[in-house]
Amino acid sequence: MFIESSVYPFLNPLKENWSIVLAELQALSQTYFVEWPERDIYKGNWRVFALFRLGVPFEDNVKSCPETARMLQEVPGLVNAGFSSLDSGVYIGPHTGYTRQVLRCHLGLIVPEQCGIRVGQEVRSWSPGSCFVFDDTQEHEAWNQSKSKRVVLLFDFKRDPGAELTEFPDDLDDYKL
Repeated sequence: MFIESSVYPFLNPLKENWSIVLAELQALSQTYFVEWPERDIYKGNWRVFALFRLGVPFEDNVKSCPETARMLQEVPGLVNAGFSSLDSGVYIGPHTGYTRQVLRCHLGLIVPEQCGIRVGQEVRSWSPGSCFVFDDTQEHEAWNQSKSKRVVLLFDFKRDPGAELTEFPDDLDDYKL
């Protein structure tokens, strides 16, 4: 269910410069993070700091993370992007994404042990600088059973960078990533 990131060479700058992304993350105030809007799929504190939504930058947030934003803008067909933070004890239950038109990527930044994600039948965990891609329309769940926070850079990109997105929900007011 996971797709090796090596299939997508445009991810290399993010993987090679993950420590720059981490430094920009660590400079952010946690007060700028907001709750993930789909509260019915998780228990605990899942918060996000959005950088792009439907390819459009959140200007103030992008200014706070200029190098991260620059590298993300090099991803062909970038749709949504931001930092995804799970506090200790968070469990995101089984769910599926909105569209097969995009793939989801996670870049590990702050990744304590006892954190993981299941996509289909396959389970993985993150390590600092690790990067993996998956189709989030496959059932997946994630958890943080550690005693500290887990943060990844989460972003979606189009399978076909030139295609128009036609499968997203009509009402995206609450959709932060």
